[in-house]
Amino acid sequence: MPRQKKIIISAAVTGAIHTPGMSPYLPVTPDEIIRQALDAHRAGAAIIHIHARDQKGQPTSDHGIFEYILSGIKQECDAVIGITTGGAAGMSVEERFSVIERFRPEMASANAGSMNFCFSRLTDFLENPVYGWEYPFVEKTYDNVFKNTFKDMQYCIETMNRCGTLPEYEVFDYGQLANLAFFKKRGTITQPIYIQFVPGVMGAMPMTPESMLFMIDQAKKLLGTDIRYSTVGGGRRMFRYETMMAVCGGNVRVGMEDGLYIKPNGELALDNAQQVAKLKEILELLDYEIADSEEARAMLCLKGKEEVAF
Repeated sequence: MPRQKKIIISAAVTGAIHTPGMSPYLPVTPDEIIRQALDAHRAGAAIIHIHARDQKGQPTSDHGIFEYILSGIKQECDAVIGITTGGAAGMSVEERFSVIERFRPEMASANAGSMNFCFSRLTDFLENPVYGWEYPFVEKTYDNVFKNTFKDMQYCIETMNRCGTLPEYEVFDYGQLANLAFFKKRGTITQPIYIQFVPGVMGAMPMTPESMLFMIDQAKKLLGTDIRYSTVGGGRRMFRYETMMAVCGGNVRVGMEDGLYIKPNGELALDNAQQVAKLKEILELLDYEIADSEEARAMLCLKGKEEVAF
């Protein structure tokens, strides 16, 4: 009997949704992001997914801040570093995509379609914001469209092809699988397909076992059985959905971009490493082996950390 493949753990350490007022443990400055990324890697995360924030914790596309964070992580560990192209609510397409050609990372997010991306309900957790930007930043997403037109997607995929950056296709809803099938048939997609399912966002597919099984089945039928995939398990249900994804043959992602909790009773995670360590323990108890960064590079056919531009 063939051995079960190893599981890749990714850690999305800060994101661009949660704000400093929602958790005192969320890394919100460049130095905090670096420190928690390194700790998450040591805890077992082969891939670190990076958004940049300024000294007040506000999401930014500033190349100088990105350079500081990316180089700070790379110098201290062997992690695969993936960069967001989702940016943050209100950023232009040009701002979001500019990081790819500048930094030429091993992998980066590639959003698979437009959607209403709303997280305004998080204002309920902002009774005591730390900074003035937090409440309006979250509230305005009630009137937000996350724009990823076919022109945008083609530009993103072709840019990553040219830079040797593996697209991590962020799939929020079923129709976005058809978008990827279009680009595969057209020949725009030339690299191995790696999908990050993102259920549970207000404006996208629900996070239920049935919807996830359906999405995995349809992804294989539309894009081929040789695809690799993972999932975001947002909020308090993070660990049960990550475990389900592993059982279904996928990889896993945790991190404080996706959820601030360590237990579903509302207990806050103290850092990203705590979430990584918990999921790693669950998977090992189920007899799964965890991939290190070099193994993840081989599994995803990545170019290697020496080929990036930071």
